[in-house]
Amino acid sequence: MARSVESLVVGKVIGDVLDMFTPVADFTVHYESKQIANGCEIKPSAAAQKPFVQILNSRLSTNLYTLVMVDPDAPSPSEPTLRQWLHWIVVDIPEGSDATKGRELVAYMGPQPQTGIHRYVLALFKQACAMMGRIRPPDGRGNFSTRQFVSQYELGLPVAAVYFHSRKEPASRKR
Repeated sequence: MARSVESLVVGKVIGDVLDMFTPVADFTVHYESKQIANGCEIKPSAAAQKPFVQILNSRLSTNLYTLVMVDPDAPSPSEPTLRQWLHWIVVDIPEGSDATKGRELVAYMGPQPQTGIHRYVLALFKQACAMMGRIRPPDGRGNFSTRQFVSQYELGLPVAAVYFHSRKEPASRKR
């Protein structure tokens, strides 16, 4: 069953990162044994390794998906509301499978908030066809625009999304 977008609106994910959409797919995101729910908090150390992302539904389907993970709270000073810090892109993920079955376009980078609380958004897009050979990695992680990326590769509206919060962990004192 697809998730509601209400918590994405309240968390300003819809607006800051994504346009309004109707969820039509369901996926789960786990860091170790913790399943991500919209608005939950994860320590950067607990999210240092890439999560296990599972797209639910039939393995018999031929649908393919693109997963994009961004931090909209680490924007470029020149365009603070339009740009995000890119953390991960995986393309050609088969429906009913997990992200390890797709092709990692941009390697995973865990949360690294310097100050305050940051949102980390994982958005799932249904592909019209395989992306292999049709897509290039962005030039860098900073100054990334999810909307621009989605438009460039004609991915359309997301089919599902989830986000979590993370804040800088205090440094451990060594004596």
